Amino acid sequence: MGFADRRYSGSDRSWRGGSSGADWTAVTTLIIANCAVWVACLLAGDDLRPLSVVGERGSLYEILGLTGSLQRDLYQAWRFVTYGFAHSMDGPWHLAFNMVALWFFGPEVEDRVGRSEFFRFWFVAIVVAGLAWLASTAVAGTPGRGVLLVGASGAVTAMLAVYIWHNPHQELLLWGILPIPAWALGLLYFFSDVTGAYNHSGNVAHVAHLGGAAFGLAYAWRRWNLGDLLETPGRMLQSQSRFRILRPDDDDEPRPHRRGDDPRSGAAGGGSSLDDDLREAVDRILEKISRTGEASLTPEERETLTQASRRLKERLR
Repeated sequence: MGFADRRYSGSDRSWRGGSSGADWTAVTTLIIANCAVWVACLLAGDDLRPLSVVGERGSLYEILGLTGSLQRDLYQAWRFVTYGFAHSMDGPWHLAFNMVALWFFGPEVEDRVGRSEFFRFWFVAIVVAGLAWLASTAVAGTPGRGVLLVGASGAVTAMLAVYIWHNPHQELLLWGILPIPAWALGLLYFFSDVTGAYNHSGNVAHVAHLGGAAFGLAYAWRRWNLGDLLETPGRMLQSQSRFRILRPDDDDEPRPHRRGDDPRSGAAGGGSSLDDDLREAVDRILEKISRTGEASLTPEERETLTQASRRLKERLR
């Protein structure tokens, strides 16, 4: 068994990142946040208006929602995130449906990618779904005046796509009664959203669902890790720091030999510099596994672990 075949640590399920903390997950945090926003909008009182009416006077509900106007929404950039935490005030069912789906399917996805990565995934899915809906209103020539996009359905659909990708044959109960494999449920949702988007039926943002599903499938298929994007600048700086600037007269200067150097080979310890680079790469990969889970590794990182495992076996012979 090589390095790439082992699970080095379990998922981080505690609030402070330790194993002894409370079981406070990203799923729990998001459910509480969504419910808190709904209650805050409810307590706002008479200033609230239905989903299909946007008046001149802005309520908290209207401030959070995505308006369907590209110029206005780009100017008020917070709407691309906050709309995913606001839900219909016509009743609790819109909120309840999304939170139940998050509660049942979210923990498995969070266990797979890690708590921090799940937060990143959720917020990016909200933005992508909102952009997809906004683009559809611009292409269709219906800027959506008087309509607000609200709800976490786009992020929920993205999460379901990741869940179904990794658990296609998991048996689920449709309407709590009919057993159905996860992949079949995904197809039902997909065709329902495609049909709804084509017919412009109902008061549902089908295009936002499709945008979220497309992001979730791409995320699972390509094994993306959004945390790597944050590490890219640091890696670039680290790689630049390893370069050595040589002057023309450097070749004439004698190079001091370290203990264990082989002057004939020109390498320390018969190739120890290569071993050091490999060891540093393995340390970074193991740190990434402990932070975001084994599923977040790229094919190149898995190959590096396999190479390190092979090198270790050769030395132990």
